[in-house]
Amino acid sequence: MDLDAIKKTADAIRAEVAKAVIGQTDAVDLMLVSLMCSGHILLEGVPGTAKTLMARAFAASLALKFGRIQFTPDLMPGDVLGTNLFNFQSNEFKLTKGPIFTELLLADEINRTPPKTQAALLQAMQERNVTIDGQTYALGGGFMVIATQNPIEQQGTYPLPEAQLDRFLFKHVFDYPSEDDEIAIVTLHGNRTTMPSPDSLGLAAVTNLQTLSAIRTYISDIRLADDVVRYIVSLVRATREHAAIEFGASPRAANMLAAAARAFAALDGRDYVIPDDVKALAGPALRHRIVLSPGAEIDGQTADVIVDQILEQVPAPR
Repeated sequence: MDLDAIKKTADAIRAEVAKAVIGQTDAVDLMLVSLMCSGHILLEGVPGTAKTLMARAFAASLALKFGRIQFTPDLMPGDVLGTNLFNFQSNEFKLTKGPIFTELLLADEINRTPPKTQAALLQAMQERNVTIDGQTYALGGGFMVIATQNPIEQQGTYPLPEAQLDRFLFKHVFDYPSEDDEIAIVTLHGNRTTMPSPDSLGLAAVTNLQTLSAIRTYISDIRLADDVVRYIVSLVRATREHAAIEFGASPRAANMLAAAARAFAALDGRDYVIPDDVKALAGPALRHRIVLSPGAEIDGQTADVIVDQILEQVPAPR
């Protein structure tokens, strides 16, 4: 594995996703970074901005086992994890695996289910294991969660707990497409009212878990200079000291930001991380990990504005 092979793999995935989704290149790049450093990603946007289609197209470009959970208010933890059922023929309990036993999991509209069910994903996202009736089952190294949520609806939704949010490497907020992109979207999809299947759009798998494992091994060795490490830590620690933030990011955020910066550097064809890699990823890596103070919320400040302020205040290494 080398940088050229990583770039070719990333470009092939981008080309497949582009067959289904017009624009949203930032989202694709963050999903690639998440995939290549074993992270999870939360996609947030108003209905109709192609969050689910993006996740399905991304999954179709990978030769990984794909599973989907449509989260609803009545979903129970057992519906996600599975349960042990008694088999009267064999006179023993047998595990009926839930949809979490997959490699690439689409957690669609994750904020529509209560926190008790959302918490069923905590161990899986952190440890790639699940525990059912005292028995631990491995999910494999390819396990990745792509979750979607709608930020504008309040009835029948449950905000994700901070512990759940902290498991996501990135939170990406979908914007409306540009006028040109929207014209291209209608041109491509304006002949149907339902979501197209990946097969109907000609999407095909262009990489597999073996290749991804080699990419991840290579990325883990990308150089991260001491001054860049200090820069990452300074940014994270600054979130704990900012007057507008009640609770800042944890050390886990610093570790994840460092890993993501390595993957981002590789996608740019470099075997070393520069401060600009950290700056590019700081927003999506930190926006969901900080809790604003009540005064800041009253003033109308947002997490993105605060992160931008921190990036301006913390000097980057030269």
